[in-house]
Amino acid sequence: MEGKDVQSMRMTEKMILIGFGLAVLFWIVESLMASFVFQKGDFASQILSAEPYLLWMYCLVLCILIIFGSYAQVIILRLKSTEEALRESEAKYSTLVEHANDGVVIVQDDLCKFANKAMGEISGYSTEKIIDMPFSQILAPESADLVAKMNELNTTEQKFPVTYEVTIQRDDGTTKDVEISASIIQYNGKSAGMGIARDITERKLAEQKLKEQAQELERSNAELEQFAYVASHDLQEPLRMVASYVRLLERRYKGKLDSDADDFIFFAVDGATRMHHLINDLLTYSRVGTHGKHFEETDTTEAVNQALVNLQTTIQDNQAEVIYNGLPKVYADSSQLVQLFQNLISNAIKFCDKQPPRVQISSRQEGNQWVFSVQDNGIGMDMKYSDRIFVIFQRLHDKTESSGTGIGLAICKKIVERHNGNIWVDSEEGKGSTFNFTIPTIGGKQ
Repeated sequence: MEGKDVQSMRMTEKMILIGFGLAVLFWIVESLMASFVFQKGDFASQILSAEPYLLWMYCLVLCILIIFGSYAQVIILRLKSTEEALRESEAKYSTLVEHANDGVVIVQDDLCKFANKAMGEISGYSTEKIIDMPFSQILAPESADLVAKMNELNTTEQKFPVTYEVTIQRDDGTTKDVEISASIIQYNGKSAGMGIARDITERKLAEQKLKEQAQELERSNAELEQFAYVASHDLQEPLRMVASYVRLLERRYKGKLDSDADDFIFFAVDGATRMHHLINDLLTYSRVGTHGKHFEETDTTEAVNQALVNLQTTIQDNQAEVIYNGLPKVYADSSQLVQLFQNLISNAIKFCDKQPPRVQISSRQEGNQWVFSVQDNGIGMDMKYSDRIFVIFQRLHDKTESSGTGIGLAICKKIVERHNGNIWVDSEEGKGSTFNFTIPTIGGKQ
């Protein structure tokens, strides 16, 4: 269209130049003819005998006619270009609307004035049947108030589309869940409501299925929690009784029986003790996600201090040194943060060689998260086992080499994941390990 305008302007310029050229030519011819003698009554002599201003007037009128003719031609060309562009635009948008996956309907005076093919497929009516049909007839009874809501948009002069979820009553009696984005437009010179409808039946079915699965998971978790309670009470009570009587045997008859009897008593006491620790650790693991507290601003320095108080005997027995300073405040479950540091520090002390354990705790901020590191000078490990150590009951060392149930690092992983973070280890055999974990600066999952 712009190219045609340029051509029209160039044509106008040419016509103006031609008009002025003719005027100059006329003046030259008049001057030449004035130098010759003509007989009286000749047409040429009559023209030459006229006043000069009349000749220029004739010339000016001729130029004006040429210029107006040129501009008229430009206007006509522009009108034709505009009409052609309008037809192309209407054809393009008509094609887009007719082939759109979403239904389009225009409602005016509560009657459907336009509907595309997709709207016919959603409603089950033919597009011809929808025209002039009351829009409320397409809606299910529970969604009939949509018409009133669209009328309210007109009275409030809503500028932006408003989305509603409604149920469509199809021609065959079945229903469909539809999401309609409604807005106010001008149609045939009057205000009308335009709705863009999208079939969300499958999405609603998926949401319902997800809701049912969430309810089932909640019920399963409740049963698991009940089982954990029963396990903690019903299993530990007889276990405590067995351990108490075996210890009584150990105190009363140690050294009075043969060496085999002493070994048997020792194994029984050790097994009961380990079973007691295992049950407690399992309960702790199962309750990380269900018995956690709400997140609050927590000073990690205080969390480490509390962990060290809990490990005071272990630290003194092993002459361990724990170094830390400048730790930040985060949004976390304070009790679980204490448990996390306690497990990592205990793990670092446990897997130390003959030298006194040295544990260094540090932190750094990376983007929107804090990265904490717990570094030790222990025996280290082969990195091919780096994922295995965070799996429940997975141990790299025999229980005779180190105590524990194999659940401590699994609990750490579950606590960190509840805080929407990650945990990993960097290690090398004989050169110690560094356990790293992240906690977002804005807090994790509640």
